[in-house]
Amino acid sequence: MMRLSPLKLALAVAALAAALDGAATARSEGAPAAPATAPIQVRLVDVAPGEAAGWAAASLASAQHATLSTRLSATVRAVAVEEGARVKQGELLIRLSDDDVRAQLSAAQTALASAAAHERRIRELAAQRAATPSELEQAEAQRAQAQAAVAGAKASLAYAELRAPFSGTVQAKRVNAGDLVGPGQPLLDVQGAGLEVQASLSEAEASGLRLGQRLRFQAGDRRGEAEITALTPGGDPLSHRRFLRGRVLGGAQGLRSGTFARLELPGAPAAPRQAWVPRSAIVERGDLTGVFVAVQGQAQLRWISLGEPAGDRFPVRAGLRPGEAVIDAPGALRDGEAVEVSRGP
Repeated sequence: MMRLSPLKLALAVAALAAALDGAATARSEGAPAAPATAPIQVRLVDVAPGEAAGWAAASLASAQHATLSTRLSATVRAVAVEEGARVKQGELLIRLSDDDVRAQLSAAQTALASAAAHERRIRELAAQRAATPSELEQAEAQRAQAQAAVAGAKASLAYAELRAPFSGTVQAKRVNAGDLVGPGQPLLDVQGAGLEVQASLSEAEASGLRLGQRLRFQAGDRRGEAEITALTPGGDPLSHRRFLRGRVLGGAQGLRSGTFARLELPGAPAAPRQAWVPRSAIVERGDLTGVFVAVQGQAQLRWISLGEPAGDRFPVRAGLRPGEAVIDAPGALRDGEAVEVSRGP
């Protein structure tokens, strides 16, 4: 084996190190740079401005509503319906125990028969001049009094059977079989099929409105039209507001009594324009509510204040302006993250 001198060995090591360094440099210069993180693809939603017309808070109510009660003190014998049941006009709903009333009716009918027979005898005697006119008048009065007693007993007997005053739906059942009820006690609530819009308006909101006028309204995601059927001529002495009722025109499919609604008032001052965002764009962090806004290629989390929803849209009271680029369905998007936006479907 050939041995190298120390000088030659040092030169060989230096050359090998230089060669290895050159190869590493060449690989480093020729290798492509690590790719940067690609922006997240997001989709924007339309931030609709609020309507310029004036709107007033309202509610939907049944145009026909009846609370059934009785003037008897009796035990409930049977309840033929439950909440939500559809009933027809005249259908039997509740039957009360009527034994006492039937006994009173029987006694009154017996008294009437006796009074009628007595009147006939006095009339025959008066024809033979065997009875005075005053005796005949007294017999006629007794017969009329007995007839009135029979009519009263029959009327009381009618209150032992509660029937539907109109076709509609049972809204509430307040008694069960075996309950003891008293005069005037509410037993059933029945609502008719028709609906109406009810609203309390200020003098400015009610200005220019008239009976028969048609107004548009919105309840949830449904819109409709109502015709004014009642408008109080003066304001309430305490609230100084006027009460409006309007019959809902057309079909009321999907609308329910008690639903919150908004009534469009042509003569009312216009409501301030505000942004409306869909439910899908809203994010929640604890008690805070916000949306992500795309600003110069970045997602910015914006905290906002929302109003009462209309369908799947919410009005933004503060924190957002109409026309800003709000990101839909942000998912796990983070504040400050790079985004690339599009308005695809």
